[in-house]
Amino acid sequence: MTSEAQKLHGHLIGQQGSRLSLNTPALVLDLEMLDRNIAEMASFAKAHGMKLRPHSKTHKSADIARRQVAAGALGVCCAKLGEAEALGEEGIEGLHITSPVVTPQAIARLIDLNAKVKGLMVVVDHPANVAALATAAGKAGQVLTVIVDIDPGMHRTGVATPDGVVELVQLVTKQKSLKYAGVQFYCGRHQHIVDFAQRKAEIEERTEYLKGILAKLDAVGLKPGIITGSGTGTHLIDAKLGVFTELQVGSYVFMDHDYAVCDLRGLDKPTFEQALQIDARVVSANTAGMVTVDAGLKAMATEKGPPMILKGAVEGSTTRFMGDEHLAVVAPEGKAAPALGEQVILVPPHCDPTVNMYESYHVVKGDTLVEIWPVTGRGRSR
Repeated sequence: MTSEAQKLHGHLIGQQGSRLSLNTPALVLDLEMLDRNIAEMASFAKAHGMKLRPHSKTHKSADIARRQVAAGALGVCCAKLGEAEALGEEGIEGLHITSPVVTPQAIARLIDLNAKVKGLMVVVDHPANVAALATAAGKAGQVLTVIVDIDPGMHRTGVATPDGVVELVQLVTKQKSLKYAGVQFYCGRHQHIVDFAQRKAEIEERTEYLKGILAKLDAVGLKPGIITGSGTGTHLIDAKLGVFTELQVGSYVFMDHDYAVCDLRGLDKPTFEQALQIDARVVSANTAGMVTVDAGLKAMATEKGPPMILKGAVEGSTTRFMGDEHLAVVAPEGKAAPALGEQVILVPPHCDPTVNMYESYHVVKGDTLVEIWPVTGRGRSR
């Protein structure tokens, strides 16, 4: 089925300056920035002797996953079973599902996916889930690879105590239909600590906790082959600490305002480029110093506040939401706001849920539309 983006914009592909003819709001991806971001993280992981399994929950795109794998990634992480199914259908292998798959109906789908996708892994954090997965895999004549999830203190998912981790790993190893591959430790809260020194100190403390668990596993002959975790915000810190075998970085491919304000490598300058953008247009200009653009609450995730302006308004301009469909752009006092119909390019406040609002990426080089990519896993949250 032809996407709306293809219907509206397919004829613009390859036409010089065609970005200016996009219907808005439009989710735009700068291809050269994207590729530089992918190459930078791949080079970083290689230089630090680490494997790379980027998190596809950020992009939900088979096209981007292929570029990451081509640059050296083992495969990609998926937050949900539905995302893994969507990428598996497009031939992506080495998928790791980072959230538990628990219900009978979901486990049936997981077992089906395990028969189709090479290198599939899934986390477990509860004895009942271990039993259910083992039974289902055994009935299907399969071996399912599992990673034991460790709670870093967020109390979202993961085994909550060191002894509990050891006990669950021991239980997994007793199941003939399950393969114990390693552990997962994802400090999600720490990724967005703005100050590098504070982020480093808190990750060092959490890493000592993880080391204690690894020592307990090693003592009983259950040393994990894979230790997976980390993220865009802590990738440098985690790499220097040398505990993880692979990085689950995600947002580095796109960036957003929430990460842009973080000093990722302690250098007080950006590490990755703002590849993901939202194009909007001025649709009303009747108030001095203020205009309204066509990208409101429905055009981006809003829990991180209104978007920053990347291009199209004078420096110092600010934004505020004006409803579902509209956003105000306010110029500094004494300065002119953009004119009616002019393009304003916005920085998504939070890239992952913003992407989930769109069916397609408008892939550009400069101001020219070069491709339209589907958001493969859009809405696949079940």
